Amino acid sequence: MRDRTLINLIVFGAILLLVLNLPLPVAGRLKALTRDTLAPLQKAVSGFSRQARESLKLLRGVGGLIEENRKQAEEVARLRIRVGDLQALEAENLQLRELLRFRQKEARALMACEVVGRDVSGWWSMLRLDKGARDGLQPDLAVITAEGLIGRITNVSARTSDVLLISDPNCRISAFVERSGAFGIVSGCGPAAQGLPVCRMEFIDKSRKNPVAEGDEVVTSGLGGVFSQGLPIGKLEHVHTNASGLYLEADVVLRADLGALDNVFIVADRVQPPPRSPEDEGP
Repeated sequence: MRDRTLINLIVFGAILLLVLNLPLPVAGRLKALTRDTLAPLQKAVSGFSRQARESLKLLRGVGGLIEENRKQAEEVARLRIRVGDLQALEAENLQLRELLRFRQKEARALMACEVVGRDVSGWWSMLRLDKGARDGLQPDLAVITAEGLIGRITNVSARTSDVLLISDPNCRISAFVERSGAFGIVSGCGPAAQGLPVCRMEFIDKSRKNPVAEGDEVVTSGLGGVFSQGLPIGKLEHVHTNASGLYLEADVVLRADLGALDNVFIVADRVQPPPRSPEDEGP
C-alpha cells in the first residue's frame, strides 16, 4: 500500500514537471482544453452558488416581510380601536348636546338622571335611575327623554328610583290624538316578535267627529294626575275596529327608543324638597 502511494506521488510529480516544462504553445493549448472541459462544471457550481445566495436573501426578505406585516396588523388594530372610541365619544357628545338643547327649550321643570340598571328578566319593563328620595323623587313622576315619554317612577329608595316603562302591560296612560282630539288609553304590550316594544291605543268610540288615521301623533291627555298634558308618546299604526266592533284600536310606534336609554329626565313639577338630615339641621 505504501509503495503504491509512493509510485502515485512520483507519477503525479513527473506529470506536473512535464506540464510545467512544456513549450508555451503546447501549454496554452492544454490550459485552454482544461478550461473548456471544466467550464460546464464551473458554470453549474456558479449557478448553484448564485441561486443559494438569492434564496437566502429571499428567505431573509420573507422573514422581514412577515414581521413587518405583523407590526402593521397590530397598528391597524390599534387604530381601529381608537376610531371606535372616538366614534363612541362623538355619539355620546352629540346625545348630551341634544339633551342639553331639549332641557333649555323645555318649559317644564326637569331633573336629569342617569340610567344605572335594567331588569334583565324584562328588558322592556323596568329600569333604574341614579336619583331617589334624597333628591326629592317620589312615585308616579313622569320620566321622559328628548324624544318622548318612557314611563313613570314606581319605587324609590334613598339614592335610586325604579321606572315602569310604557311598554309594560301594567302601564296604562290616558292619551289623545293631537290632530282630532280623539281620546283613548295607551297600554303596553311587551316586546313584539322582532324584539321591539309595542303599545296599543284603544279609543272610547269611533265616531266621525274625532277621526283617527295611521301616522297621527299621540300625546298624554293630562287626566289621572300622573302625566301632565302634551307629553309625546308616539304615532298610530294599523288602525282597525276591535273584535267587538264598538271602538277603534291601533298600534303605537313609540317616539322614544326604549332600548337605548342612558340619560333621562324626570318631569319635576311635583318633586318635593329632599328631607333634611340631622347634619344639615345643625345644633
